[in-house]
Amino acid sequence: MASVANPAAWRSVREAALLQVPSNSEGVALSVLGTRALLLYRIDEAEHRRREAVGAEKLDSIPVLECLLGLPVDLPVSVGSLPHRVELRRIPRGAVERDAELVTRRAVRPLTVDLAVVSATDWRTGLERAGRFAPFCRRAVLLRSAPYAGLDEILTEAAFYGIGVFVHEQDGIRMALQPEAYRPLRHTAAAWHFVEELYGRLG
Repeated sequence: MASVANPAAWRSVREAALLQVPSNSEGVALSVLGTRALLLYRIDEAEHRRREAVGAEKLDSIPVLECLLGLPVDLPVSVGSLPHRVELRRIPRGAVERDAELVTRRAVRPLTVDLAVVSATDWRTGLERAGRFAPFCRRAVLLRSAPYAGLDEILTEAAFYGIGVFVHEQDGIRMALQPEAYRPLRHTAAAWHFVEELYGRLG
């Protein structure tokens, strides 16, 4: 079950990452991918309103999302030209508009995850857990206590994997290493499914 992150905690991380995430990012803390994480995200308000208006059903099927990815957004396509007719019949209400001849995809991703932050006392464990988010968004680890003597080693290994590092200091949380930009080679059904699951849990 999703819960709004402790305002002071996520605000501190967000402020530390001010140049890394959009100013309208919201925060939520929840268990996902086998770990507890703070996710900074933005709702696509237009898509959210569209789904509410049409009473859209939940999109939680990888095959259905794969079918949708094969359709252009807002452009009618001949039903007869599609290779995935079985999946098309199973698409939940509100994702497409169709008649006997044409189908038009309306659904897009309902939100964007800007950053996933995993808190850890052991930095290697933190890097492994943060790395689980690599297919979906930028990621970082928040070290609960900064091992200053070995911080250079931690930053070197984190940089190799593109994972950002936040550290606790006496005056608050500091970003010691920026996370690598999220540049997926292609859009995947798994990545879309990840944001659909988060979207459903936020409701």
